[in-house]
Amino acid sequence: MRIFLAGATGVLGKRILPLLVQDGHTVAGMTRSPSKAGELRSLGAVPVICDVFDSEALTAAISAFAPNAVMHQLTDLPDHRDQLSEFGPRNDRIRTEGTRNLLAAARTAGAEHVIVQSIAWRPPGRGEAVDELERQVLAVGGVVVRYGQLYGPGTFYPDGPPPPPRIQVDAAARATPPLITAPSGIVVVAEDPAEVS
Repeated sequence: MRIFLAGATGVLGKRILPLLVQDGHTVAGMTRSPSKAGELRSLGAVPVICDVFDSEALTAAISAFAPNAVMHQLTDLPDHRDQLSEFGPRNDRIRTEGTRNLLAAARTAGAEHVIVQSIAWRPPGRGEAVDELERQVLAVGGVVVRYGQLYGPGTFYPDGPPPPPRIQVDAAARATPPLITAPSGIVVVAEDPAEVS
């Protein structure tokens, strides 16, 4: 299968990408940073340098790759948890406008499957953007993956688990590839789905 992975150098994306390649898929890894092209090549992907907010370039890039599936692992988050409130509006824009652009480009390219990262809780003041993302994905027959709070190397919780809902980052990555062909709907990837709000 040909898979276009947006957000391929993020905390989850860079873990999911080699799993897809290992499974025999041909993967285009999208990043907005030209300096990360080498990292994507080393992980086995075709690097695509593109900004999700440039809808024309995004549509051209996805159409040129002609994927069977488009996976959205894009976020705009800080390196440190104490900066989350500053980045909130930027991440909301990824969830709303970025998702809209990516879904439109996937539709134009004829992708059969769409799988999109969401979260299994609603942060104060940010729930509307999360809900909009999920509505958009379900409206086009895609799969919403509600991940618990990630913990482990490279996350906001490197030294131990946060309160639930939560999921170790490598476990979250391993749970994702089988969902590419899942039926449209919401899937919770968390250690205790009963804790999901």
